[in-house]
Amino acid sequence: MYVKEDLIIPHNISFYDLISSKARGKSGPLFHFDVHEDIRLQNDARIEKDESHAGKVVDRHWYNRNKHIFPASRWEVYDPDTNYETYTIHGYEVK
Repeated sequence: MYVKEDLIIPHNISFYDLISSKARGKSGPLFHFDVHEDIRLQNDARIEKDESHAGKVVDRHWYNRNKHIFPASRWEVYDPDTNYETYTIHGYEVK
């Protein structure tokens, strides 16, 4: 299984499809390859960032044993039709 930004990417969706459609996750774009001149960012959870974390490759057997434990408990299957414009982190809505 491939997990990116707390979303489980289904095997029938290619990386090309995600990149070309500029797919969004819970905290912003899933893949973002633009160049930035100023790399200093404000550390504010309310500001959307276009940087992303590295993806994780996880064995399905491991996930089934640990899906009730953090961080796997936060993972959900990616749905291209879902709008992730607003999301919450620990009860705080982030825009």
